[in-house]
Amino acid sequence: MNGIGRYAGYRIADLRKDLLSGLIVGIIAIPLGMAFAIASGAKPEYGLYTTIIAGILISLFGGSKFQIGGPTGAFIPILLAIVMQYGYDNLLLAGMMAGLMLVLMGLFGLGALIKFIPRSVTVGFTAGIAVLIFSGQIVNVLGLTGVAKHEDFYSNMKEIGIHIGTLNGFSLLTAAVCLAVLLLMPKLAPKVPASLLGLILSSVVAAVFYKGQVATIGSSYGPIPGTLPQLHLPEITWERLRNLLQPAFVIAMLGGIESLLSAVVADGMTGSRHNSNRELIGQGIANLAAPLFGGIPATGAIARTATNIKSGAASPLSGVIHGLVVLLVLVLFAPYASHIPLASMAPVLMLVAWNMSERKSFRHLLRAKTGDSLVLLLTFLLTVFTSLATAVAIGLLVAVILFAKRMSEVLKVAKALPDHDHKHAKVRANRVREGHDCPQINLYTIEGPLFFGAADKFEQSVLDSLPARPGILLLRMGKVPFIDATGEASLASLIQHIERLGGKVLLSGVQEQPLEIMKRTGLLERIHPAHRFDHTGEAIQYALQHLNLEKCKGCRQFAFRECAALSSAAAPESDKA
Repeated sequence: MNGIGRYAGYRIADLRKDLLSGLIVGIIAIPLGMAFAIASGAKPEYGLYTTIIAGILISLFGGSKFQIGGPTGAFIPILLAIVMQYGYDNLLLAGMMAGLMLVLMGLFGLGALIKFIPRSVTVGFTAGIAVLIFSGQIVNVLGLTGVAKHEDFYSNMKEIGIHIGTLNGFSLLTAAVCLAVLLLMPKLAPKVPASLLGLILSSVVAAVFYKGQVATIGSSYGPIPGTLPQLHLPEITWERLRNLLQPAFVIAMLGGIESLLSAVVADGMTGSRHNSNRELIGQGIANLAAPLFGGIPATGAIARTATNIKSGAASPLSGVIHGLVVLLVLVLFAPYASHIPLASMAPVLMLVAWNMSERKSFRHLLRAKTGDSLVLLLTFLLTVFTSLATAVAIGLLVAVILFAKRMSEVLKVAKALPDHDHKHAKVRANRVREGHDCPQINLYTIEGPLFFGAADKFEQSVLDSLPARPGILLLRMGKVPFIDATGEASLASLIQHIERLGGKVLLSGVQEQPLEIMKRTGLLERIHPAHRFDHTGEAIQYALQHLNLEKCKGCRQFAFRECAALSSAAAPESDKA
């Protein structure tokens, strides 16, 4: 989908739709931007800067027609850990590095690869992030003081227990007012931005009835300036780049996954199709630019994208308008935002965590009691108790191991013979039995991918059932769709073993991909062209013509139709050997 195509057939009526949807999403984005920034260890205005700059650039350069970009809840634990470990200036540099990585991923066409991350891993780390966001707001809801922030979940929960005696009833009341609005407004007035109204009403209650009794944005972070900051390029050194490589990669991967998931949701709601590589490029450009103005990393926001679509958006212009609305509000109303209590922001984030927790998918995967359930639980627990990078890495590793195990079980190696009861004498595995199996022609049907997880099973299954001195080994490979280097090596080893014992190996029905691999490795050249066949019937006829007829004399196995005649015929001297 090119840039012009996203505006094809655009009309004045569409502009009205974009203006309305941009206004609605912009209003919703204001409290979220500030809340996400605060929870990430940054000043609230940096969340607004990110919403403005990244939101506009993602809409202009991204690959989804309806994507709304900005700071999201998924980033909170990662960004907070980076700020605590490296400092805010290094977070900005890590964000820019992540932006460059995303651009390169898009340019090299890696957008489709992110989609191969198993759902059990994405649901696991998303649910884990939700727990971290929710638990991280308990301090603000209770109004606790003297609480130190830590990078790990256990230490943070321990801090809450130690300082529970500093509970502030006014903070609890403020949070309750905001939460009540968040829960009731969608039912009473669905079109009213509940999060914004909740912040306003709870702030008014706090200011009128117990002013100065609860921590506010202003008392904790200072006043919010009503302008964009000046352009500032972070100091770049090789040492800083090297130290920030891992956190930047985590930001890039999570940003890529989140944005493409959001784009897929948008596709499902509208019937459109996004360009995954262009989307990564757009996300990368946004993350390169936002840190220059103090902005935190951004990605596609699923909830705001869905709201944008439901509000009637017609083009990416709605995303640009959403950024301009936030800019206008920042310029006009920034001083008032300083009076918002932190206890008012907490329920907004808690509700975001609840909505992003993937609880239905979590229960569904857990109920299945499969290998995916194990990957889900492992990724979830590691996200909560270690780090997202560790959780995703181990989750993917376990998922790959389980996948390889499942695929190895798919491979079937069965000795087979023609079914003479069938008019075409189809080759079937269930025809082989004691007293009915050719001593000279060993026919095997191979079904399934021949890869590293199944290669040993393939070789052993054949060798274990072969006679000590096999004559002809015929491998039917028409149902082997894929072979990797390990599978090819196993096949080569088997062929070498049979030939060393004086036997022949025939192949029939080799598919395109295995054939190409065998060409590249040189294995195909080692197999005589006369030993390769398109159809099993041709291979059987060849094998029958190259039997040791002396051994056929008196044989009562009758594995093939020709066996009766061969068994009773005298073998000419010239055919022996």
